Amino acid sequence: MVQFFVLHVVVESAWARPYSWARNDISDLGGAHCALRAEPEPRYVCSPEHALVNASFVALGALLVVGAVLTSGPWRRGAAGAVARCLPVGAGAGFVPAGPAPADVDENQHLLGALLIMGTGNIGLVAAGSGLADDVPRALRRVTGLLGVVALAAFGLFLSHRYLGLGRGGMERVATLPILLWTLALAVRGLRRRAPRAGDGPAPAGGRTPRGSGRHGPGPRRPGDGRRDQPGPGARRGRPG
Repeated sequence: MVQFFVLHVVVESAWARPYSWARNDISDLGGAHCALRAEPEPRYVCSPEHALVNASFVALGALLVVGAVLTSGPWRRGAAGAVARCLPVGAGAGFVPAGPAPADVDENQHLLGALLIMGTGNIGLVAAGSGLADDVPRALRRVTGLLGVVALAAFGLFLSHRYLGLGRGGMERVATLPILLWTLALAVRGLRRRAPRAGDGPAPAGGRTPRGSGRHGPGPRRPGDGRRDQPGPGARRGRPG
């Protein structure tokens, strides 16, 4: 996931004419030819390092698919969890064919990938709002569903060429980036839960905790346990002179 954002910045910085997040599509970074594109919005595309971002698309898609298949902890059991878990696979499956088929090489295949990413993936975000397990914080579940609704609305606006002042590239990012950022947040949460806490050490042999070493401090003293609870007679009366 991180590699996609890093390579995005690396590839756009190689443009001779400045790349614009508002005017240019994400797909423009993967364009194989330098040309002025008239549709759907006039813009000049020339991406010298297009191979990097296309390889990044394939890697990102494969990782999304593998992550969705192998990750079972944060999902509910039953149909709701299964649907919410499988739909993000569609987003990953969209990135994989989009990589080797730039929009100026195979527009149909690239468009199919984009539809899977912004359509299936964002529907998956909405479903994930109710498909995450109860031990996932309620705030995260609510934000997940809200992100899905916003991304789906942005996808509809993008298709209808209504950009609300964000530009074509800006609206595409509102429709595309939520599922990537959400996936990254879920992965970070999973890593934090697996990380050992400071002070956690191996359990004592036999699974028993030594007396007096619990979290609440030493236990109460018992008569005859070998401890001197009271000072001796000599300590009270002093030694005879």
